[in-house]
Amino acid sequence: MIRLVLADDESLTRGAVGALLDLEADLRVVAQAGTGDEAVAAIREHVPDVAVLDVEMPGLDGAEVAQWVAGHAPEVRCIILTRHARPGVLRRALAAGARGFVTKSAPAAELADIIRRVHGGGRYVDPDLAMTALTTEDCPLTDRELEVLRSVGDVGPSGTASDIAARVHLSAGTVRNYLSSAMQKLGAPTRQQALEHARDHGWL
Repeated sequence: MIRLVLADDESLTRGAVGALLDLEADLRVVAQAGTGDEAVAAIREHVPDVAVLDVEMPGLDGAEVAQWVAGHAPEVRCIILTRHARPGVLRRALAAGARGFVTKSAPAAELADIIRRVHGGGRYVDPDLAMTALTTEDCPLTDRELEVLRSVGDVGPSGTASDIAARVHLSAGTVRNYLSSAMQKLGAPTRQQALEHARDHGWL
């Protein structure tokens, strides 16, 4: 029996996928979660064979949960489910240790087969997404620019350069320079739009 934790913030999707997977004789969903933090708690409690994680959830996202699993419960194998098959997100999830990457449009029987493959030590990446990822440009931002942009999300739209500077241990002027550079590279008129652009491409 392959024991599963299923995490998705859409309750209808989570319930439907869970019910379909439970119909498989060798699969059993032992816990469900609606947020990334709940997923971590469920994985910690149940230590499943496979965690099936939505890529976009409140709190920790699927890639961040997979990263936590890699450091704290490496025996658990992670599969990422997504509605928006963005190549950048694929790269981030695989770098975090995920063993599978599947779009939500995949039939339940196919997902079940992928779970079995990953449980057996294999990997799976949606072929169309893998091909797109090979032809998509790499992130043009430096690590420091990404760090500063990530902090834009932490402080919120009303946060100042000084607020960001306190988080990244830089001067406010240096933060402004990094933000300006990131915005120019991404063609974004505001720092918030630069943040959204980076997130949409899976760079954060």
